[in-house]
Amino acid sequence: MQIAFLLFDRFTALDVVGPYDVLSHLPGARVTLVADRPGPVRNDVGSLHLYADAALVDVTRPEVIVVPGGPGQNAHMHDGPVLRWLRAVDPHSTWTASVCSGSLLLAAAGLLAGRRATTHWLLRDDLAALGVVASPERVVFDGKYGTAAGVSAGLDLAFALAGRIAGGTVAQGIQLAHEYQPQPPYRAGDPATAPDAVVAAVLARRSAIVGRA
Repeated sequence: MQIAFLLFDRFTALDVVGPYDVLSHLPGARVTLVADRPGPVRNDVGSLHLYADAALVDVTRPEVIVVPGGPGQNAHMHDGPVLRWLRAVDPHSTWTASVCSGSLLLAAAGLLAGRRATTHWLLRDDLAALGVVASPERVVFDGKYGTAAGVSAGLDLAFALAGRIAGGTVAQGIQLAHEYQPQPPYRAGDPATAPDAVVAAVLARRSAIVGRA
């Protein structure tokens, strides 16, 4: 089972590494990191590089597609190699998934029209503007499409996807081996529960966070 993780310049690291560390433990998984061309691809901070094993043109029929978010996603929202690749490989996939703003790429490729999906809370209106029924849920499945809200939600998506692929027992085994039992020190992971001052501070940095400064 080939699982293809899309990489592009200025991706968000946890969007890839979190789901990778879950899905790569599925029985029979063959994980491929794919980008416009093979080689190192830098994350949004610029201090981390992941190595793309293959070029887009070399990965034509992955069973699972995972699209991360990150400010670099904005450069691929118009027709180009990334959207063309998504349109070409999606008809052959069993599951097509995204984390954070990666759902905007799926939407821009025309894959989520009229479907329910989620994304980072700062970008829900942007997702809706692309013809998607934008949901505030942390993980949304609509048919074969699975989408996760911002960054850390990619882990929740990955465990849910692992269960759909290999069954609950396998998924729970991976979860236990990873000791995934989140107990965050603050209730600031959602604008509905975060202090007003914290929400205001994040909103003030919206352009920088989503890469539209």
